[in-house]
This record gives sequence, structure tokens and C-alpha cells, in this order.
Amino acid sequence: MATFELYRRSTIGMCLTETLDEMVSSGVLSPELAIQVLVQFDKSMTEALESQVKSKVTIKGHLHTYRFCDNVWTFILQNAQFKNEECQETVGRVKIVACDSKLLTQ
Repeated sequence: MATFELYRRSTIGMCLTETLDEMVSSGVLSPELAIQVLVQFDKSMTEALESQVKSKVTIKGHLHTYRFCDNVWTFILQNAQFKNEECQETVGRVKIVACDSKLLTQ
């Protein structure tokens, strides 16, 4: 199964990377094993978001910038409103990175 490395830039992905770096630096973990952990993290995040997240969100905002490069869309929104069935939240600036899931099966 192919995966993207997008989730490594999330808060949990950054914390995992920092922890693995510390473990490799202190000699507790080999670099090869740290890379295997990151690859498994990519797979697990993809599977979890695909199978466990059922809610839908509507996003509205001012489109500041957009880009399509290497089959990846990047959107920067200002004053974005996120709305689901339960609540609504406004964010001053948000970056959305979207990839075609069909690329994962190729």
C-alpha cells in the first residue's frame, strides 16, 4: 500500500519525528528502525482517516492562494469557517493540502 507523508507535518507527526530523532541520537533506536516507524505511521494515519472518520465538514472562506503541482492541491484560506453538524469554528488562516486517493492504489 502506497502512502503520502503528509501527516508527518501534523502535530502528532512532528512529535513522533522529534522523539524518534532523540532516540536515534541517544543510541536507543537505530536509524533504520526509526524510518520503519515513520512508514508505519504514514500507513496507519491513512487507514485510520479512511476507515474511522465518518463526519463531514463544510469549509467556507476567502481563497488567498491555490496551487496544483505533482497531483497535489494546496489551498490557503483566510477567515475560513469550518462547520459540521455539531459546531462551527472560524480560523484566521488555514492551509489545506489535498491529494488524489486514487494515486495510492497505483
